[in-house]
Amino acid sequence: MHFTPLHDRVVVRRIEGEEKTKGGLIIPDTAKEKPSEGEVVAVGEGARKDSGELIPMSVKAGDRILFGKWSGTEVKIEGEDLLIMKESDVLGIIQSGSKAAKAA
Repeated sequence: MHFTPLHDRVVVRRIEGEEKTKGGLIIPDTAKEKPSEGEVVAVGEGARKDSGELIPMSVKAGDRILFGKWSGTEVKIEGEDLLIMKESDVLGIIQSGSKAAKAA
C-alpha cells in the first residue's frame, strides 16, 4: 500500500463476520451489521505531547483489533474499502491463542 496515515491514525481493513448463526441460519446481507473487528493495515508515527515528545502507537500493522460501531472514516484506497480512525477509537487488540497463553 502506498498510503501512510499521519500522527495517531490507523488504517483498518474490516474482517467480515460469519455468514451463519451458531444454529445454522444463514444471515442475509441486508440484516448483517458492519463488523467491528478488523486488521490494522498501516499506522502513523504516533501523537505528540505538548512538549513535542512522541507518544508511540500501541497497535502495529497486522494486529487484529476491535473498534466502535461508528468509528472511523470509510475510504477507498487502491480499490479497497478501508477505515481510517484515531488510535483512541480502537477498543483493544485480539490476541491469538498462543499470545494469550503467554500473557496469562
